[in-house]
Amino acid sequence: MTQQPAPARTETLDPRYDSLDLWPTGTVLSALLESQFDAAASVKAALPQLEAAIAKALPRLERGGRLFYVGAGTSGRIGLQDGVELIPTYGWPRARLVLLLAGRDAALFSPVEGAEDDEAEATRAMAAHAPTPDDVVIGVAASGGTPYTCAALACAHAHGSLTVGLSCSPDTRLLAQADCPVLTLTGAEVVAGSTRMKAGTAQKIALNLLSTTLMIRLGHTWRGQMVDMRIVNAKLVTRAQRMVRHLSDCTQEQAITALKDAGGSIKLAILLRHGLDAPQARLLLELCGGHLRAALEKLASRTSSPTTPLPTA
Repeated sequence: MTQQPAPARTETLDPRYDSLDLWPTGTVLSALLESQFDAAASVKAALPQLEAAIAKALPRLERGGRLFYVGAGTSGRIGLQDGVELIPTYGWPRARLVLLLAGRDAALFSPVEGAEDDEAEATRAMAAHAPTPDDVVIGVAASGGTPYTCAALACAHAHGSLTVGLSCSPDTRLLAQADCPVLTLTGAEVVAGSTRMKAGTAQKIALNLLSTTLMIRLGHTWRGQMVDMRIVNAKLVTRAQRMVRHLSDCTQEQAITALKDAGGSIKLAILLRHGLDAPQARLLLELCGGHLRAALEKLASRTSSPTTPLPTA
């Protein structure tokens, strides 16, 4: 008789919930909430692994590498959400973001039969983007064994890309083959195998921490604010004006003018409020790798040494 492989930890049964359907609604809610606390605790234990992944990813992204998110089902959708939100929140270039979901767009709204088992398609999809050694590929799989995700990461690794694997089960294929394994050990779900719950929460938290810290280190924030935010609606227009007022100590009218002259760039608007013109501000930011703090420090040093010239094109 062929021995069946042991199920992933996320698929195991917890006997405490055998009579779950008979419990009072309040008790069910409390049990589900408690499992969410467990998810957060599992991420805390993974902080050293996340820190190690960030240290290896940062220089690649500073050289212009791309961010890839790869996954299937719930894990894939959580990954896609994290990646897509980097564009408006931090101004991450769309050209430097690759999102691979088993089953493609159709899988966003409904299951696609067999998609998560299709290793050939995963390899084809990854290879089509010609991954490079400067790229960072994040694979997300609660079980840690999803064939599509594992095959895509293997292809990226073969091309020299940095691979990061997020799994909620230990001793898995994904963790074994990733350059940077990240284990959030969530264990059995209240509803067995329903990894949209505790495992999904742990993945969401871990990805938020990973990507947000990368964006901070890459200079997309200053003084705790989203200074590379893209202004795409009325709410964000108001927020941008408030940020410029706060960060450059100016009036509402001055903030509006600075943002208009800066073409909607909050960083440029702040530098304009410090006396630069738009070409000088753009060049200074470029020289400082996009880091507003470094640009303002250079301006401050010029104030203390007036003979230091401003950058010119």
